Amino acid sequence: MPEPIVVICGATAGVGRATAVAFAKAGYHVALIARGEQGLRDTRVQIAALGVNVLAISADVADAEALDAAATRIESELGPIDVWVNAAMATVFGPVVTLSADELRRVTEVTYLGSVHGTLTALRCMRPRDHGTIVQVGSALAYRAIPLQSAYCGAKFAIRGFIDSLRCELIHERSAIRLTMVQLPAHNTPQFDWARNKMSWRAQPVPPIHTAEVAARAILRAARQAPRELWLGTASFKAILGTLLMPGLLDRLLARQAWDGQLTAERAPEERADNLFEPVEGMHRTDGRFAGQARPHAVALSAATASGLAVATGALLAFGVGLVLGRRRR
Repeated sequence: MPEPIVVICGATAGVGRATAVAFAKAGYHVALIARGEQGLRDTRVQIAALGVNVLAISADVADAEALDAAATRIESELGPIDVWVNAAMATVFGPVVTLSADELRRVTEVTYLGSVHGTLTALRCMRPRDHGTIVQVGSALAYRAIPLQSAYCGAKFAIRGFIDSLRCELIHERSAIRLTMVQLPAHNTPQFDWARNKMSWRAQPVPPIHTAEVAARAILRAARQAPRELWLGTASFKAILGTLLMPGLLDRLLARQAWDGQLTAERAPEERADNLFEPVEGMHRTDGRFAGQARPHAVALSAATASGLAVATGALLAFGVGLVLGRRRR
């Protein structure tokens, strides 16, 4: 049986790069898609050293035609695509009132439309065979928005809506193509060094922080098992379930805690390159600057399991409260 083929968009840094390594170690042949030529070269060398076939293609996920052309080349040179991973993203840190229309448009084009373009391209390749898995790299921020990241949160919310709608359509068609979405917590990646930052202080992920390899293992698991959603880390469980149960309270808590919680005590440099419109060469690496705080493990549960546990816990609490009240009445 031939080795499976995986395509990873946003494959040259952070979670995407760690994911490429994880799939290569699992025996997949790997196609890398990203903008930066240097990052592609470095990642291709790293993956090739693991003994699998690797193809690196420079393309902007915001360009649907470029992704289609990349997929055609991948299937011609590597073989039929089995797994497609949408991991590319862009963001801007700053209050809504500081964001320009161009900045909002670009975050949307990369983070939301980039995932849509990738999904449509994957479907074009997979439909004739009625086989394949599309993995969407999501975030707890697809459920619980936070201050200073409105553009990114909006894009992640939109992705979840798009994937849910498409899933219904595939079920209606009785398609065997699988969709899965991994909702991630905070990770130690270069995102916080090269994302556009409108604040005076350097940005940081909201703790607890995890290594990029934690996300990569979850994405590989999702590709193999294809749960509807896979929630990673206790922070994600709390954010997702908390916003379903008490969104107003979380609004107030995050207004107090998540603003300063995303900023370090270190001043941001006045002149700083960012990757919003062009790649930043020399920064394509897996890890960011928070290695000392990054956890190497996290619990991962399917959304169905996590929701079931939450319901069971709530029922047990209600039962316990009922017993206490009953005894008091007696």
